[in-house]
Amino acid sequence: MKSESNDTRVAIYARVSTLTSQDPEVQLRDLREYASRRGWKIAEEYVDQGVSGARETRPALNRLMKDAGRRKVDAVLVWKLDRFGRSLRHLVNALAEFEARGVAFVSLGDNIDLSTPAGRLMFQIIGAMAEFERALIQERVRAGLRNARAKGKRLGRPRRPINIEEVEKMRGVGLGERAIARELGIAPGTLIAATRRAKGATDV
Repeated sequence: MKSESNDTRVAIYARVSTLTSQDPEVQLRDLREYASRRGWKIAEEYVDQGVSGARETRPALNRLMKDAGRRKVDAVLVWKLDRFGRSLRHLVNALAEFEARGVAFVSLGDNIDLSTPAGRLMFQIIGAMAEFERALIQERVRAGLRNARAKGKRLGRPRRPINIEEVEKMRGVGLGERAIARELGIAPGTLIAATRRAKGATDV
Protein backbone atom coordinates (compact mmCIF):
# COMPACT_ATOMS: atom_id res chain seq x y z
CA MET A 1 0.00 0.00 0.00
CA LYS A 2 1.39 3.40 -0.93
CA SER A 3 1.95 5.98 1.73
CA GLU A 4 -0.72 8.70 1.95
CA SER A 5 0.59 12.03 3.10
CA ASN A 6 -2.33 13.62 4.93
CA ASP A 7 -3.36 14.99 8.29
CA THR A 8 -5.77 12.20 9.21
CA ARG A 9 -5.88 11.72 12.97
CA VAL A 10 -6.51 8.08 13.78
CA ALA A 11 -7.58 6.49 17.04
CA ILE A 12 -6.24 2.99 17.56
CA TYR A 13 -8.32 0.61 19.69
CA ALA A 14 -7.17 -2.73 21.10
CA ARG A 15 -8.73 -5.11 23.63
CA VAL A 16 -7.53 -8.27 25.34
CA SER A 17 -9.67 -10.39 27.65
CA THR A 18 -7.01 -11.38 30.19
CA LEU A 19 -4.20 -9.55 31.91
CA THR A 20 -1.76 -12.46 31.92
CA SER A 21 -2.00 -14.62 28.81
CA GLN A 22 -2.65 -11.93 26.20
CA ASP A 23 -0.59 -8.94 25.18
CA PRO A 24 -2.25 -5.96 23.44
CA GLU A 25 1.06 -5.19 21.75
CA VAL A 26 0.29 -7.99 19.28
CA GLN A 27 -2.64 -5.92 18.02
CA LEU A 28 -1.06 -2.52 18.48
CA ARG A 29 2.03 -3.40 16.46
CA ASP A 30 -0.03 -4.29 13.38
CA LEU A 31 -2.27 -1.26 13.80
CA ARG A 32 0.66 1.15 14.09
CA GLU A 33 2.24 -0.28 10.96
CA TYR A 34 -1.02 0.07 9.02
CA ALA A 35 -1.48 3.68 10.17
CA SER A 36 2.08 4.43 9.11
CA ARG A 37 1.49 2.98 5.64
CA ARG A 38 -1.61 5.13 5.24
CA GLY A 39 0.30 8.20 6.39
CA TRP A 40 -2.10 8.64 9.32
CA LYS A 41 -1.11 10.42 12.52
CA ILE A 42 -1.95 8.37 15.63
CA ALA A 43 -3.94 10.70 17.88
CA GLU A 44 -4.19 8.22 20.75
CA GLU A 45 -4.11 4.51 21.52
CA TYR A 46 -7.11 3.22 23.48
CA VAL A 47 -6.52 -0.12 25.18
CA ASP A 48 -8.92 -2.18 27.30
CA GLN A 49 -6.87 -4.86 29.01
CA GLY A 50 -8.43 -7.72 30.94
CA VAL A 51 -11.93 -6.78 29.75
CA SER A 52 -14.44 -9.32 28.43
CA GLY A 53 -15.99 -8.62 25.04
CA ALA A 54 -19.51 -8.90 26.47
CA ARG A 55 -19.04 -6.30 29.21
CA GLU A 56 -21.16 -3.20 28.90
CA THR A 57 -18.50 -0.96 30.43
CA ARG A 58 -15.15 -0.62 28.72
CA PRO A 59 -13.31 2.50 29.91
CA ALA A 60 -11.06 2.90 26.88
CA LEU A 61 -13.83 2.21 24.36
CA ASN A 62 -16.18 4.63 26.13
CA ARG A 63 -13.49 7.29 26.00
CA LEU A 64 -12.85 6.62 22.31
CA MET A 65 -16.55 7.01 21.48
CA LYS A 66 -16.66 10.33 23.32
CA ASP A 67 -13.58 11.61 21.50
CA ALA A 68 -14.97 10.47 18.15
CA GLY A 69 -18.22 12.28 18.96
CA ARG A 70 -16.25 15.44 19.63
CA ARG A 71 -14.38 14.97 16.31
CA LYS A 72 -11.01 14.71 18.04
CA VAL A 73 -10.18 11.95 15.55
CA ASP A 74 -10.86 11.44 11.84
CA ALA A 75 -10.63 7.65 11.78
CA VAL A 76 -10.87 4.65 14.09
CA LEU A 77 -8.63 1.64 13.50
CA VAL A 78 -9.19 -1.75 15.14
CA TRP A 79 -7.54 -5.16 14.80
CA LYS A 80 -10.78 -7.13 14.31
CA LEU A 81 -14.48 -6.47 14.73
CA ASP A 82 -14.76 -8.88 17.65
CA ARG A 83 -12.15 -6.81 19.52
CA PHE A 84 -14.36 -3.73 19.11
CA GLY A 85 -18.06 -4.60 19.17
CA ARG A 86 -19.81 -5.91 22.30
CA SER A 87 -22.59 -7.30 20.14
CA LEU A 88 -23.90 -7.01 16.60
CA ARG A 89 -26.30 -4.28 17.67
CA HIS A 90 -23.57 -2.33 19.46
CA LEU A 91 -21.33 -2.64 16.40
CA VAL A 92 -24.00 -1.32 14.03
CA ASN A 93 -24.86 1.59 16.34
CA ALA A 94 -21.20 2.54 16.74
CA LEU A 95 -20.52 2.38 13.00
CA ALA A 96 -23.64 4.44 12.28
CA GLU A 97 -22.43 7.06 14.75
CA PHE A 98 -19.02 7.17 13.08
CA GLU A 99 -20.63 7.51 9.66
CA ALA A 100 -22.90 10.33 10.84
CA ARG A 101 -19.91 12.24 12.21
CA GLY A 102 -17.71 11.62 9.19
CA VAL A 103 -15.29 9.39 11.10
CA ALA A 104 -13.75 6.61 9.02
CA PHE A 105 -13.60 3.08 10.43
CA VAL A 106 -11.14 0.35 9.51
CA SER A 107 -11.02 -3.23 10.81
CA LEU A 108 -7.61 -4.50 9.77
CA GLY A 109 -8.14 -8.23 10.24
CA ASP A 110 -11.57 -8.22 8.55
CA ASN A 111 -10.36 -6.09 5.64
CA ILE A 112 -13.18 -3.59 6.20
CA ASP A 113 -12.70 0.08 5.38
CA LEU A 114 -15.92 2.09 5.63
CA SER A 115 -14.36 4.95 3.69
CA THR A 116 -14.55 2.80 0.53
CA PRO A 117 -17.63 1.71 -1.50
CA ALA A 118 -16.97 -1.95 -0.59
CA GLY A 119 -16.75 -1.02 3.08
CA ARG A 120 -20.02 0.91 2.97
CA LEU A 121 -21.67 -2.10 1.34
CA MET A 122 -20.36 -4.29 4.16
CA PHE A 123 -21.85 -1.83 6.67
CA GLN A 124 -25.26 -2.22 5.00
CA ILE A 125 -24.92 -6.00 5.22
CA ILE A 126 -23.97 -5.82 8.90
CA GLY A 127 -26.95 -3.54 9.53
CA ALA A 128 -29.30 -5.98 7.79
CA MET A 129 -27.92 -8.83 9.91
CA ALA A 130 -28.54 -6.82 13.08
CA GLU A 131 -32.12 -6.09 11.99
CA PHE A 132 -32.65 -9.78 11.27
CA GLU A 133 -31.26 -10.72 14.69
CA ARG A 134 -33.55 -8.18 16.37
CA ALA A 135 -36.58 -9.55 14.51
CA LEU A 136 -35.69 -13.11 15.56
CA ILE A 137 -35.39 -12.08 19.22
CA GLN A 138 -38.73 -10.25 19.09
CA GLU A 139 -40.44 -13.27 17.53
CA ARG A 140 -38.97 -15.61 20.16
CA VAL A 141 -40.27 -13.30 22.92
CA ARG A 142 -43.74 -13.18 21.35
CA ALA A 143 -43.79 -16.96 20.93
CA GLY A 144 -42.80 -17.39 24.58
CA LEU A 145 -45.58 -15.05 25.72
CA ARG A 146 -48.16 -16.84 23.56
CA ASN A 147 -47.04 -20.19 24.96
CA ALA A 148 -47.24 -18.90 28.53
CA ARG A 149 -50.75 -17.52 28.01
CA ALA A 150 -51.85 -20.79 26.41
CA LYS A 151 -50.72 -22.61 29.57
CA GLY A 152 -52.66 -20.18 31.74
CA LYS A 153 -49.62 -18.53 33.27
CA ARG A 154 -50.00 -15.04 34.67
CA LEU A 155 -47.61 -12.62 32.99
CA GLY A 156 -45.99 -9.57 34.50
CA ARG A 157 -45.07 -8.83 38.08
CA PRO A 158 -46.97 -10.69 40.80
CA ARG A 159 -49.63 -8.48 42.40
CA ARG A 160 -48.47 -7.17 45.76
CA PRO A 161 -51.07 -7.51 48.55
CA ILE A 162 -52.19 -4.14 49.90
CA ASN A 163 -53.57 -3.73 53.40
CA ILE A 164 -56.54 -1.43 52.88
CA GLU A 165 -56.96 -0.87 56.63
CA GLU A 166 -53.40 0.41 56.79
CA VAL A 167 -54.11 2.65 53.81
CA GLU A 168 -57.18 4.12 55.51
CA LYS A 169 -55.18 4.80 58.68
CA MET A 170 -52.61 6.75 56.65
CA ARG A 171 -55.40 8.69 54.94
CA GLY A 172 -56.82 9.43 58.37
CA VAL A 173 -53.64 11.21 59.44
CA GLY A 174 -53.69 13.37 56.33
CA LEU A 175 -51.43 11.53 53.91
CA GLY A 176 -52.26 11.88 50.21
CA GLU A 177 -52.36 9.12 47.58
CA ARG A 178 -48.81 9.73 46.36
CA ALA A 179 -47.37 9.78 49.87
CA ILE A 180 -49.19 6.57 50.79
CA ALA A 181 -48.07 4.86 47.59
CA ARG A 182 -44.50 5.92 48.31
CA GLU A 183 -44.71 4.51 51.84
CA LEU A 184 -45.99 1.17 50.49
CA GLY A 185 -43.50 1.07 47.65
CA ILE A 186 -46.14 0.92 44.91
CA ALA A 187 -47.36 3.14 42.08
CA PRO A 188 -50.19 5.60 42.85
CA GLY A 189 -52.29 3.98 40.12
CA THR A 190 -51.89 0.59 41.79
CA LEU A 191 -53.06 2.06 45.10
CA ILE A 192 -56.12 3.66 43.50
CA ALA A 193 -57.06 0.43 41.69
CA ALA A 194 -56.70 -1.61 44.91
CA THR A 195 -58.86 0.88 46.80
CA ARG A 196 -61.57 0.67 44.13
CA ARG A 197 -61.50 -3.14 44.21
CA ALA A 198 -61.79 -3.12 47.99
CA LYS A 199 -64.65 -0.62 47.87
CA GLY A 200 -66.45 -2.69 45.24
CA ALA A 201 -66.12 -5.80 47.39
CA THR A 202 -67.66 -4.08 50.42
CA ASP A 203 -70.52 -2.61 48.36
CA VAL A 204 -71.66 -6.05 47.17
